Amino acid sequence: MAKETMKRPSSKKSASRRSESAASGKRRKVSRKKAAQKKKRMIIFGVEIVALLALLIGFYVVWQMDKLQEPQQAEGGIEINEGLSEEAQQTMSGYTNIALFGLDTREAGQLGKGNRSDTMIIASINNDTKEVKLVSVYRDTYLDLTNGRYNKANGAYSAGGPDQAVNMLNRNLDLDIQYYVSVDFAALTKTVDLLGGVMIDVDESEIEHLNNYTVETSEVTGVQTKKLTEPGYQLLDGVQATSYCRIRYTAGDDFKRTERQREVIMEIVRKAKEADISEINDIINAVFPMVATNYTNAQLLEMAPQLLGYDIVDTTGFPFDRATGTISGKGSCVIPVNLESNVIQLHEYLFGNDGYTPSQQVQDISDQIVSDTGYDAEEDTGTDAGGSTTEE
Repeated sequence: MAKETMKRPSSKKSASRRSESAASGKRRKVSRKKAAQKKKRMIIFGVEIVALLALLIGFYVVWQMDKLQEPQQAEGGIEINEGLSEEAQQTMSGYTNIALFGLDTREAGQLGKGNRSDTMIIASINNDTKEVKLVSVYRDTYLDLTNGRYNKANGAYSAGGPDQAVNMLNRNLDLDIQYYVSVDFAALTKTVDLLGGVMIDVDESEIEHLNNYTVETSEVTGVQTKKLTEPGYQLLDGVQATSYCRIRYTAGDDFKRTERQREVIMEIVRKAKEADISEINDIINAVFPMVATNYTNAQLLEMAPQLLGYDIVDTTGFPFDRATGTISGKGSCVIPVNLESNVIQLHEYLFGNDGYTPSQQVQDISDQIVSDTGYDAEEDTGTDAGGSTTEE
């Protein structure tokens, strides 16, 4: 039987195969290395694209913010009372207090001095909880306008612009407000329209006055509207909502009017939280040129992500205890009875500061108001229409 034999490969062929195997391994290593480098370059490129987009968005936001008006600051800038205690300053450091001014101007976009502030609202933000309280300071409140002259509070903006108006609030109320935002009829009207309107419950006594105010509001803003035909919970457009805020000839007078203003603000905030990015962008484009503030672009950028987390939890009017009286040369005024006790209540309401002791400046102003008006007795007070309202 023939023996089956196997030929051993020659040494040359074996060496050739080992060489080919080694070369193939090197090619695979080079290929993997190139793939890794390519992947790395793609990742770097992707990061660069994202960074570039972020930069462009940042430039766009800053460009939009540059549309904001910045009225010339008064000499001396924002001031607080020298007698403010360290404890009070420490307590208030946990809050951001902003003055919101709505101007009674017949020229849209004119937001500097020379205009009376039809609306003065202190927005106090708890920096920890993001809860917000709104306090309307009645525009006819008899206070020190910061220069030793006593008159209606809304005269401070007219005399010295937003800085003097902020200083007036700080001086009379022992506050540390550093920032303000000012708007006019046109800005409010445009904002409401761009949000698709606001839902407001209009009662029978308000319809006639609202419709009357729409005539002038339309003339000032250049926006047309329709008359309301019936009371009830209904959608108001920008002109109608602005006119609603201006009503003061019903029961409650100016006190009820400030409640309406706070009601509209709360509804605007609610609608803004539901708006998409394109709607917000439209509002920025249209409204920012009608807004004045002393916030810097950097501060606004830092605040922007937090805004949707804010929650308005309570609103009220100031002074809490008050009387209405005619003062010679000043007309009908809202008189705090007395200022010192009202400031104590204000600090408890805003900051939970029980037993607050007003500064000497506030005590002196309070004494001067009593001297000028004669109002300092408990029986002289009234809070029929300006009390606190809590959001359910």
